[in-house]
Amino acid sequence: MYTLSQLKRAIETPSLLFREMNRLYHTRGNSRFNPAGVDVFAEEWDNLLLLDACRYDMFRDQHALPGRLESRVSRGSHTSEFLKANVADRDLRDTVYVTASPMYYRNEDALNARFHEVVEVWKEGGWHDTYRTVMPETMVRFALDAAERHPDKRLLVHFLQPHYPFVGETGVANFDLDNLAFEWDAAFDDGFGFSDELLRRAFCENLDVVLPHVEELMRALPGRTVVSADHGQMIGERSRPIPSVEYGHPPGVYTEQLTKVPWLVFENGPRKEIRHGASTATSSDPVPGTAEPVAPTTADPSATPRDDSETDDELVRDRLESLGYL
Repeated sequence: MYTLSQLKRAIETPSLLFREMNRLYHTRGNSRFNPAGVDVFAEEWDNLLLLDACRYDMFRDQHALPGRLESRVSRGSHTSEFLKANVADRDLRDTVYVTASPMYYRNEDALNARFHEVVEVWKEGGWHDTYRTVMPETMVRFALDAAERHPDKRLLVHFLQPHYPFVGETGVANFDLDNLAFEWDAAFDDGFGFSDELLRRAFCENLDVVLPHVEELMRALPGRTVVSADHGQMIGERSRPIPSVEYGHPPGVYTEQLTKVPWLVFENGPRKEIRHGASTATSSDPVPGTAEPVAPTTADPSATPRDDSETDDELVRDRLESLGYL
């Protein structure tokens, strides 16, 4: 059922009505996720590095990473949908999930997944207060720490880039980081104020920012590493079957731009010996060669530890707002 406010907004912005009609077509009215997509945990990998909102064609044209590039079809066109389709109600105690996105935390109860460990970098001192995101160098630090502590586990590392906020030269110069509410839907009624060309350039630069750090992590991690994405992004292309212009990554819309994702395979020595359940190291163990467990990153000067006075709900809302979800 739709609320009165949703119906009113659809009447005022017909493109949103067209989006909903396309969503009903793609989901056949009630599908929980894209049935044509792959189960990422059934694929062969020791380390899976996810880029957020990275479409295949953009990655193909820009990357210079080692390895063999293939493609896959994602089960979701939105992070929450990707998580629901791949981790819900599963025993994943052979996997450590290191994530820059608050989406798992926000939906943890509903997802009911069992990872060996979940490292919420966005609330563990990894948040960059200036750019209002988790920077890729921070993710490398936390991922390497997790790999050191859990050498017998699969490693799932979820970067935020190339997802907004834009941290490249074009993005910083043209998009107001003080304006947290990033309304993709405003593009439908000319309230956005940015051309498609500018948006593409900002996205491409965000990808350029993250790729060197992805390569650093690829070369540091043993075994088979795959670089992929949770979903893609639409920047003014036509959706289907109703050919309306689309922006962002709305759930339940399974166009090629939103579901065709990179799948780059890189071999770095022998495969890991993965063990389910108990690990050879615990989350409280220090990083080898140090006296203490990993501390908040120093790569981001403005990264600050979590303020105990801030509730979890407030923190999640702040992070999601910064990422344009609220």
